[in-house]
Amino acid sequence: MIEKFIMAGPTALHVCDSEKGDRCVVLLHGYLESLLVWEEFIPLLYKKVRVVTLDLPGHGISVVQGDTHTMEFLADTVAAGVRALGITRCTVVGHSMGGYVALALCERHPELLDGLVLLSSTPYADSPEKAENRRREIALVQAGRKELLSRVAPAAGFAEENRARMADEIEDLTEQVFVTEDEGIVALLNGMIARKDRSEVLRTTKVPVLFILGRKDNYIPVETAEKMVAEHPEARVVWLENSGHMGFLEEPEATAAALLDFVASTAGAADAESKEEKREATSDR
Repeated sequence: MIEKFIMAGPTALHVCDSEKGDRCVVLLHGYLESLLVWEEFIPLLYKKVRVVTLDLPGHGISVVQGDTHTMEFLADTVAAGVRALGITRCTVVGHSMGGYVALALCERHPELLDGLVLLSSTPYADSPEKAENRRREIALVQAGRKELLSRVAPAAGFAEENRARMADEIEDLTEQVFVTEDEGIVALLNGMIARKDRSEVLRTTKVPVLFILGRKDNYIPVETAEKMVAEHPEARVVWLENSGHMGFLEEPEATAAALLDFVASTAGAADAESKEEKREATSDR
C-alpha cells in the first residue's frame, strides 16, 4: 500500500492505495476510526482488486473543515479524491458512518460506482433519541472528556463473545479515539445528526447494492436490519452470524469473500456498460 496525501478539491486527504488491479474497491471507515482500521483486512483483498483506503475529513490525519462535516461534503471529497487517483469506477464499501457517506456518494456521483456495499450500516436518518445521544457526545468532547467515549465505544462494536479474543483490536480502536481531533469528532457528529434518510436512493439507484450485516450488532438491532432487508429486495444480503458491528474484524474471511464475490458479479455489467458508452461515443462522431 502506497501512503500519501492528495488534494481532493480544496481538501487535503490522507490515502493508502495498492495501485494494482483491474477492479477497484474503496473502503470508507466508520465513526471514531481511520484508515488504520482496515490494515488486517486489506491483505484478504489486494491480490484480487485494487484497494484504496482513506481518512475521512475530521478523522485520522485528514483535515477538519468547519464545525459540520455533512455527508454530502464527505461524499464530494471522496469523489474528488477517487478521481485525483485516476480511478474512473469503483465499488465503495462503507462501514457504519462510512455507509452514510457511501449512500451520499451513490446519490451524487453514481457514475463512479460499480457497486455499493453497506457494511453494518443503514440508509436511515437519526431517530430523535439517537440524535440526542450524539449531542451528549458532542458535549462530552467539548468538555474535554473524550476518554469516556474511548471506554465504551470500541468494545461495544464487537459481539460480547468476541471481545476477549479481539482485545488487541479493541485497544487499537481505543487509541484511534484518543488521536482523533476533538474538532473532527464534533464535525462528524454534527454531520450525522443532520443527514437525511436515503432509503429512496437505495430503491431507485441502478448501482448494484450489497448489505453485509452482523447478527449480533449492538448498534443495529436485528429487527432494524431485517426491516431494511425487507424494504430493499433489490439488494443482495450477507449475514455474519457471529459478528457484531465490526464484522470485517470479527469474521474477516467471510466478509472478504462476500465482497470479492460481489465485485466479480458486477464486473460483467460494468464491462457491458463501458462498451455501450464507447459505442455511443463512436456513433456520435
